[in-house]
Amino acid sequence: MSQGIHKPVRRLLPVLVPAGVSLVAWAAWLGWDQHRDVQPDGTTTGPYEAWQVIGLVLTLLIPVCWAASRRSVIGAALGTAAGLTVATCYDWSDDASGLFGIGVLMVMVGSFAVTAAVAAVIAAVIASVKRDVRRTGA
Repeated sequence: MSQGIHKPVRRLLPVLVPAGVSLVAWAAWLGWDQHRDVQPDGTTTGPYEAWQVIGLVLTLLIPVCWAASRRSVIGAALGTAAGLTVATCYDWSDDASGLFGIGVLMVMVGSFAVTAAVAAVIAAVIASVKRDVRRTGA
């Protein structure tokens, strides 16, 4: 009976792991920085620096590779997009302009599309390597 419970959980792991890592990674890399920099000419930049976004992307490659190696391209994309969408919605919901919803939508669509493409490439490379290993008998 216990085996029956574990099987659905194992099937959901390629979605849940990227989602959880995405939430935590957003908080670690971007969630703490809410300060906009004012330039001498009066323009503002930020709140995120390029190194923070690059760190987030590199961190998210780990669970995406893990999920793609289990042939779950859609799971990797759904999990990552869901985690980033929840994180951005929470983080940006206090925006006074009211446009945070458009930003959240852009993060959701963009992260799903890019993660699906990256996961598909990773899954194809892994499948090719496995095929080559089987063919050579190594």
